[in-house]
Amino acid sequence: MSYDFAPLFRSAIGFDRLAQVMDTAARNTSTASYPPYDISKTGNDSYSLTMAVAGFSPDDIELVVQDNTLIVSGRVGEQPKTGEVLHRGIARRAFERRFALADHAEVIEARMDNGLLSVSVRQVVPEALKPRRIAISTGAATSESLPVEAAATQLATVAA
Repeated sequence: MSYDFAPLFRSAIGFDRLAQVMDTAARNTSTASYPPYDISKTGNDSYSLTMAVAGFSPDDIELVVQDNTLIVSGRVGEQPKTGEVLHRGIARRAFERRFALADHAEVIEARMDNGLLSVSVRQVVPEALKPRRIAISTGAATSESLPVEAAATQLATVAA
């Protein structure tokens, strides 16, 4: 199933990232679901990705953040020979999973415990994007009506 976003892009500016995210999501749903994972919201601006990676060591897994995408990949390391395998039920194959990150999201930490890889992500709003209060000044003269030198002199006397 595909969606046509052309009407949206004809009347909106700056939403090209939305198209990229939708394309990525459409491709990821059509791929296999290995390894299984959970995404949970742990706070107002924090999230957790938990991925079942049984049989992998921390050295076998690589986490990379690139272009607002978290890439989790695993490679199969050497397995010790412990005899003849009669049944292989633990899927241990190479994988690569991609997760789209929101703007200003950063990966805080990654840890592995009991075959589960946990990745903590936090969305940080930069100071420049936070709401800020603008003070309103009062006074008879404005700097627009004064020459540049006079405005600078007036500001220096007000500051003193």
